[in-house]
Amino acid sequence: MNKTLALIAAALTLSGGYAFAQTAPAPAPAYSSRVVTLAEAKSIVAAAEAEARKNGWTMTFVVVESNGQPVLLEKMDGTQYGSTEVAMKKAQTAANFRRPTLVFQDAVKSGTLNAIFTGAMAVEGGELLLADGKIVGAIGVSGGTSAQDGVVARAGQAAIK
Repeated sequence: MNKTLALIAAALTLSGGYAFAQTAPAPAPAYSSRVVTLAEAKSIVAAAEAEARKNGWTMTFVVVESNGQPVLLEKMDGTQYGSTEVAMKKAQTAANFRRPTLVFQDAVKSGTLNAIFTGAMAVEGGELLLADGKIVGAIGVSGGTSAQDGVVARAGQAAIK
């Protein structure tokens, strides 16, 4: 009897296991053997700043290497002081977790991730910097709404070749 119940339990577990399994997220890009250069970081920030100015937003921009170490930080005149730390954390989150910070923001909104997730900034505005499809760094932007920060970060991201 116990053997029969064990077999039934095993069969139910195996047959129903896939129904409860989550689908795996898309694979994250790999890290590159090189990191974003200062010259690239300056171009990235220039593009991001141009987008911010075009929209009348004052912001802080941070570019980090793929290991999360800073390469360049720029704060536009009049940007709130707290944006510096937030931009840094957004850039580091994108680099360390190999995905844009919007992924975490969306997970919090959907209830699949607690808002207090150690080590991640769950607010849009952190984007990966890719060269040849591999991560060379990240940009973090803060100063506007999360959506505005995301627009500006992606404008900077587009500047890397």
